[in-house]
Amino acid sequence: MSNYYQGTSRHLVAVDCVIFGYEDDLLKILLFPRRVEPAQGEWSLMGGFVDENESIDDAAIRVLQLTTGLTNIFMEQVKAFSDPLRDPGARVISNVYFALIRIDRQDTNIIQAHGAKWWPITQFPPLIFDHNQMVAVSLSRLQMKAGLNLIGHELLPDFFTLRMLRKLYEAIFQRPLDPGNFRKKVLSLNVLQKSANKDKTHSKKGSYFYHFEKKEKQDNGNFIFKL
Repeated sequence: MSNYYQGTSRHLVAVDCVIFGYEDDLLKILLFPRRVEPAQGEWSLMGGFVDENESIDDAAIRVLQLTTGLTNIFMEQVKAFSDPLRDPGARVISNVYFALIRIDRQDTNIIQAHGAKWWPITQFPPLIFDHNQMVAVSLSRLQMKAGLNLIGHELLPDFFTLRMLRKLYEAIFQRPLDPGNFRKKVLSLNVLQKSANKDKTHSKKGSYFYHFEKKEKQDNGNFIFKL
């Protein structure tokens, strides 16, 4: 290694992952009790330091796989948190990602080994350092993404009703939505394919199941959902 930058200050670089899931009509985040000092035992986001020979994207992918047992997880970089005093242990710059996973596909044994737990986004314990701020910024980014494009592919079952999709959006935006207006807007995008099967859980007449068209078409939805 060259000495070109000898004498300059050195910092630790980390990634923290805000992992969103959806279950029982609730948007949830995955948290775990921190294993090391400082703040050992307190609730934290999943994260870790960036290894010398990996990018921050690769570090986030590694953390997500080690945490959930899943690969090919949707993730998106949110921002870097760089307050010099954010971590009392050292000067650490953390790059925050949000991820979307299907809770029913997680590796439960790995989740339990970490002591991790899913918490509703509206009711979770205080987090270490600036992790509460990381969650807030990530939720805002998720809401922005959901407003611009119809999402759900990463959080819902492969086949779902329009009611299930609306409930997901209500959980993301944390307010009720008019069923008729939501249905009209969603169907006008032409990104969902109706199935021949129905869900009769909520009525005798039943509701048709839908699934997403190809990803390329889905990304062109321009949902433009406004708060």
